Amino acid sequence: MILNRPVRLLYFSPTGTTRKILEKIAEGIGEDQPEHIDLTSPEARMGQHSRIKRGLTIIGVPVYTGRVALEAIRGIGQFKATDAPAIVVVVYGNREYEDALLELQNITVEAGFTPIAGAAFIGEHSLSTKDVPVAHGRPDSEDLDCAAAFGVLVNEKLTKTDSLSSVSPLKIPGNFPYRERGPARHVSPDSDDSTCTRCEKCREVCPTAAITLVEGYIQTEKNKCILCCACVKSCPYGARHLNDPQLRQFIQQLSITCSMRKDPEFYL
Repeated sequence: MILNRPVRLLYFSPTGTTRKILEKIAEGIGEDQPEHIDLTSPEARMGQHSRIKRGLTIIGVPVYTGRVALEAIRGIGQFKATDAPAIVVVVYGNREYEDALLELQNITVEAGFTPIAGAAFIGEHSLSTKDVPVAHGRPDSEDLDCAAAFGVLVNEKLTKTDSLSSVSPLKIPGNFPYRERGPARHVSPDSDDSTCTRCEKCREVCPTAAITLVEGYIQTEKNKCILCCACVKSCPYGARHLNDPQLRQFIQQLSITCSMRKDPEFYL
């Protein structure tokens, strides 16, 4: 049996969907108070190398254009693991996860982890809105039940496995070399000055420190924005909007082509 305690969650989760899914997986394993290592804030990704030994680490990231977010790669790269089983999880917006799960598995192996299970879950697309929904409201209760059930399956595998050296490599789909990343768009959500109260919630949740308050107005460095839209989804006054015509057209298209519900996929 591989020891699965402590259970720690290691994640990059700007809008909270990845974190929510990892918490449910941990519940399925039997741990309702796991350790959290949150890589979402810029400060959390500026540390020195940290060592992780033993226990079970559930590693989760969002998918951006079929790849692991660069910020997540930098964050995970801070860790050096030994004798450390891991579950690798990607969360995508109901389009495709393409090479992201394979990429995450390889990143974790390079950091010293031994992936013993993997999964792809669906979360609300970062560009989704109430008017133009893409996977709106996901993960929903059905997704979270699946996450807990996945945790149970992983726990059973850990119980039946004698040692990490006996774990066979996961057969995760994807290509190497990985698909090219999407081009940098240098666009971002904007603030509506007529409804913005300068509460700075958008600045607090931005994972790249792209948002600042300058002379009483919210400003966004578009070259830093990764279009996670945490600022849009967290604004209590609905003052953040994505106004770029090309992106608005893109999300309109996604709402049509990606309307069929996709289900989580497990690899054990």
